[in-house]
Amino acid sequence: MRKSAPLLANRLGVTTHVSPLRFRLTALQRQYPSADAACLEDWLIDVANARGARIVSRDVSKAGTFSPPPEDALSNSELVVAICQPQCLDRPHMLRLAAQLISRKAVRVSEIELAARRERAGRVLAELARQVLKVEPDHEVWRAILDTFGEEHAFREPILHWTRLAEPVMRNGRCNASEWRLVR
Repeated sequence: MRKSAPLLANRLGVTTHVSPLRFRLTALQRQYPSADAACLEDWLIDVANARGARIVSRDVSKAGTFSPPPEDALSNSELVVAICQPQCLDRPHMLRLAAQLISRKAVRVSEIELAARRERAGRVLAELARQVLKVEPDHEVWRAILDTFGEEHAFREPILHWTRLAEPVMRNGRCNASEWRLVR
């Protein structure tokens, strides 16, 4: 018997549910295939990369061109929520893609709120918002997400450290960063 891969939910100590978005993503993956995507999470990375989020990428040198679904079939807000679902494989680096899309304001907060409540991803988004706001406390989209999901209990440990969501700003070629900015 093959051991199944750990889910984000296992690490976070939460349960999963039957997800309508995940069913839709599976259908979209069949309709818009990525040649070497071994699982849905690989496909989500490919879609995020195709939409300009490049903080994390996969080696797709052996694959042909990838045509992602259009935004009217899968919006950036839904893509963010899909990446933040507890049902996803435990790949913390994927959360950086969701954060990058939010940080560059390529999402609609109202759509994220609706999808995250339906998909039970609000706690993950709230934790990401807490980390991001350490770097840029006045970011209006992240502030709105934390205002929306701030009542969600924080995890015992951050699911991703704030330095994984930002990049250092170097001064005069020195290796000691004087400040940090969000990856956009």
